[in-house]
Amino acid sequence: MAAVRRLGRLVPLGAAAIAIVAIVAAGGCAASGATSPSAPATTGEVVPAVHRGPQGDGGQFVVKCGYSHSATDDPIVHPGMAGMSHRHDFFGNTATSSTSTAASLLGGDTTCNLRLDTAAYWAPSLIDHGTPVTPLGAVIYYRPAPGVDPSTLTPYPTGLMMLSGEPTATTPEPVEIAGWACGTSSDLRSQPPVCDPASPLQVRITFPDCWDGEHLDSPDHRAHLTRTQDGRCPASHPVVLPQLTVTIRYPISGAGHELELASGSTFGAHADFLNAWDEHELAEQVELCLHRSAVCSVASNRGQAAPIG
Repeated sequence: MAAVRRLGRLVPLGAAAIAIVAIVAAGGCAASGATSPSAPATTGEVVPAVHRGPQGDGGQFVVKCGYSHSATDDPIVHPGMAGMSHRHDFFGNTATSSTSTAASLLGGDTTCNLRLDTAAYWAPSLIDHGTPVTPLGAVIYYRPAPGVDPSTLTPYPTGLMMLSGEPTATTPEPVEIAGWACGTSSDLRSQPPVCDPASPLQVRITFPDCWDGEHLDSPDHRAHLTRTQDGRCPASHPVVLPQLTVTIRYPISGAGHELELASGSTFGAHADFLNAWDEHELAEQVELCLHRSAVCSVASNRGQAAPIG
């Protein structure tokens, strides 16, 4: 049913073919088992459940991004101030630094298997017994939030800056915003659980999806965005965006770990996003995948696309 599009673009499927996307590390493409929407993938990533809104099963597109580098930089919270931040792990654009802007990132190199996604994604480094843990990679999900009419979604404006999660939290946050899990489990916890080696530790961060339509950032880096309630954005933030979920996988399993984040307690899981997607490509993916409630595959680094199912 799916037709492969060329030039590394994602492949929309009919709504009847909705399935959870399984990310296949070898070859950098997406594949799918013909599972029900509630069935887990078999790839070690936490896959958000398929949402059913007023338009039926929700679509999604997914990008897999390798670990790029780590630095004590944060171009949103501490722009131009190298070394001022706690340590972050960066995914996506390989040139992300304290001085990065959308203009400097656009068209750059990326660890993502969709080459036109040159956005920057980052999260605090996970520390085990005082030593930073090198992540296994990140999987990025774009989809409507629960209850949202997908036809109302607007692509992110170039340069939009987003934060999600509370870095200084010392008590549990809602796991719908920031949660930990093992492998394919959707049982999110406020702190890292003990995981089996076959299902290593993963953190999942979900971003706000309502924008004020005017500001790419705000003094607290949060006020220009909020979250949908009952599938709707408030009048103060009327622009409905795709819901961005970042999952980061770590080579952590078994007991005996002493885990913390570079920002502090593991309660303080959070992530940042600076949009530097190719504008035309992002708009196409929102239209072909999300507006049509289609699950799309992931293009490979070789500029090829693979159908799902």
